[in-house]
Amino acid sequence: MKKIKAYIDSGNLEQHCFDLFNAERAKEVAEFSVSHPEIRQELNEIEQTIELLAKSYAIEPDPRLRGRLLNVLGFASGEQLDINNLPPTGKYSDHVNWLNAVEHLLPAEPFEDFFQHTLRQDDQIAQMLVVTRLNVPPEIHEDLAESFFILRGQCTCTIGGRRVTLNPGDHLDIPLHVSHDITIDSPYVIAILQHQFS
Repeated sequence: MKKIKAYIDSGNLEQHCFDLFNAERAKEVAEFSVSHPEIRQELNEIEQTIELLAKSYAIEPDPRLRGRLLNVLGFASGEQLDINNLPPTGKYSDHVNWLNAVEHLLPAEPFEDFFQHTLRQDDQIAQMLVVTRLNVPPEIHEDLAESFFILRGQCTCTIGGRRVTLNPGDHLDIPLHVSHDITIDSPYVIAILQHQFS
């Protein structure tokens, strides 16, 4: 009995629960669990405690994350956007759905240097479909939150000295009062430019 208690107190069971790739320890714990009910009970309690701990720190993912993950893995999410009632763009927005929704608004190729079409304009948000070949010189926004959601192409944004490369599906929020510029790295970029008013 003392040996069993010593084994339980040794930390081997906890270590087993966090290091499942140690085959030698796993075999030892499995053998002891079969022959000693006290060890099996202690192991069950440790596993339940770990599960409760994991649940207490779990967060509910953004519901749009599923569609974006499926899209990254090559599966279409099937969600269709209503062009007359577009949601705000964000880091979990699905760029394929957005591109499908605005495709009919795009000008014919070859694209001009700059094209803009207003998608949504209300008291909270302004959204513009933008097709551009032009770089954006340094600018600072004092009163509106700006973001870019790339649908096609690649660009590099410099924000206060930090460089960020954006590809299709990338969303970038620009902080207020910080200088930023954009360099177009591909022949053109199709993006959703979004302004949110406070």
